[in-house]
Amino acid sequence: MGYSGKVEESQLLLPKAQEAPEDRFHLAYIVYFILGAGYLLPWNAFITAVDYFHHLYPGVDVNRVFAVVYMVVTLLCLLLILGWVSKYSSAVVRINLGLALFVASLLVVPVLDLVYIRETQGLYSGYYATVAAVALTAVADSLVQGGVIGSASELPERYMQATGAGTASSVSLMRIFTKAIFPQDAHGLRKSANLYFGVSIAVMAICIVCYNVADRILVIQYYKHLKMQAMNEEQKEKASLTGSQWRSTILLDIVGRMKWFCLGIILMHLVTLSIFPGHVTEDVHSEVLKDWYPVLLVTTYDVFDLIGKGLLAFYLIKDAKIAVAVCIARILFYPLFLFSLHGPQFFRSEIPVAFLTCLLGLTNGYFSGVLMILAPKAVPVQHSETVGFVLVLFVIVGLALGSLVAFLWAF
Repeated sequence: MGYSGKVEESQLLLPKAQEAPEDRFHLAYIVYFILGAGYLLPWNAFITAVDYFHHLYPGVDVNRVFAVVYMVVTLLCLLLILGWVSKYSSAVVRINLGLALFVASLLVVPVLDLVYIRETQGLYSGYYATVAAVALTAVADSLVQGGVIGSASELPERYMQATGAGTASSVSLMRIFTKAIFPQDAHGLRKSANLYFGVSIAVMAICIVCYNVADRILVIQYYKHLKMQAMNEEQKEKASLTGSQWRSTILLDIVGRMKWFCLGIILMHLVTLSIFPGHVTEDVHSEVLKDWYPVLLVTTYDVFDLIGKGLLAFYLIKDAKIAVAVCIARILFYPLFLFSLHGPQFFRSEIPVAFLTCLLGLTNGYFSGVLMILAPKAVPVQHSETVGFVLVLFVIVGLALGSLVAFLWAF
């Protein structure tokens, strides 16, 4: 299939919305919002606690190291899942295992603090354990994210929008709250970080409950039934192909249909992660705001990312060419952010940096959402789970490249 730019409604292999059961009390929408928040919450928890980790491990580029470890491990695990694991395990098993691993990874920080670190700076064995927890979070993310996105793509587009809005829900606001209620000293920083990770663990427990009750919601049952019907029909049509031939043919067809969307997704996330969080939290400084500055910048990005994804509920660009063109144009963020390091004093001050961070988050939220909503419409609904993993794979490719490019800011 060529790149036609606009995704026509006829490409949707789902029935009209009025034929489906009503989403009473918007339960399905809320569930997908919570799941979207859940699968990125552990990663966001680690990068928004940058003030705590900088205090414990001075001299370490914490967020840059976290980003490289997280993206590389996630990429390797996704390739393993696409090539092998998905053949022998169900999405339910993978997602529940991933959610349990999220809880385990989040427990590492408060447990380390309680039994080993105890406010002591420079215990770098604790830093290595934290990096290992980030790697465990990456394994969990590879198990969960593709399944959730694939499941959302079976449903009408508002549920993918809910998932995207959930990913942008600002856990950094929670970090500000937990930081503000304690004294601004080493002891207060420790208590705020422990409370922050404790609340994050509680949210993950809610995600586990939500995922396991989702299939009882009538609207979700309805669209899953349609997917199973489409899968059975396709299996009859392609009965002559072996299992490996069928999977290879399907995978190549999916990538071919979505290739321009995937290019846009790679560019979007490459630019974003090469600037945020590494450059934003490590390289720019404020004499006035001190260690609040990176926390507030992360929050600014998260809030505008959420606003961008929220705008999708009101207006969705249907022309994929525009979305891809914006992804290419975002390369202009590089010279703009370079001015925040080496430009005139005004460009290195708090207001211009905050404005650029807002714009970075807004464009990331809206246009990444556009691509993630439009891309699955180019593929038959029975391949929704594979589509989810393919989309996440290209997201992680962009993020992995971005995390490597981020180190160039140090030169």
